Parts: sequence; C-alpha cells; structure tokens
Amino acid sequence: MTAGLKTVILLSFVLAVGFLLIILSCALWSNWLPLLVALTFVIAPLPNAIFAHCGGDDLSSEYEGNPAVDVGRFITSIIVVTGFALPLVLAHAEVIKPTASVMSIVGGGLVYGTILAYSQVFKQDADEF
Repeated sequence: MTAGLKTVILLSFVLAVGFLLIILSCALWSNWLPLLVALTFVIAPLPNAIFAHCGGDDLSSEYEGNPAVDVGRFITSIIVVTGFALPLVLAHAEVIKPTASVMSIVGGGLVYGTILAYSQVFKQDADEF
C-alpha cells in the first residue's frame, strides 16, 4: 500500500473513533445534547477554508497581514473554543453527566484533529506551475 492510502485509512479510523465517542456519550445516558459538539467541530474549519481564498496578490514576496484571513482564523477559534466549552457548561449545569462531557470532548477533539490532519496532508501547493 502507498503512503497516501495508509494515511487515509488511519485518518478514517480516528474519525470513526471520534464520532463513536460522541455518539456513545449521547446514547449511553439518553441525552442527545452532546451531539452538538460533533456539529460544532465539523463546522469549525469552514471559516478558514472560506477566508483563505481572500489572500493578497501572489506577486508579493513578504508576508502582509490580511484582515480577511485573520477574521477567518478568529471565527474558527471561537467555534473550536465553543466545541470544547459546551460539554463542560452542560456538565456544570447538570444537564449531562460529567463522563458524557469527557467522552464528548475527547471525541470532538479527535474529529477536529482528523479534519486538520486531512487538510494538512492533502493540501495542494500553488507552486505546481
């Protein structure tokens, strides 16, 4: 097997384990609110993906801070912090069990980490010309 196929298999396994933890955190205690964490971490990379194309001109060799890219990173960070904080707030308010909160946080971290790893491993460079 090639390195690309091994990477895809590993990332899909980690993603499946992450979603399994999130679904188990919901199903074991019959409370489906931790499922919002999965939605949060799936939506989290979208602002980065959208605002990354709002770059400056390609002729500039030095880094110039682009406000659109910074806004995308800021919105992504807000969504990621929300994904980690939501289960803690729900557990503190005794809406969900603390073990469900931990399972949801670990599963959400695995899902978001897998999405980040996939985007970094299979990122296409613009220097192919």
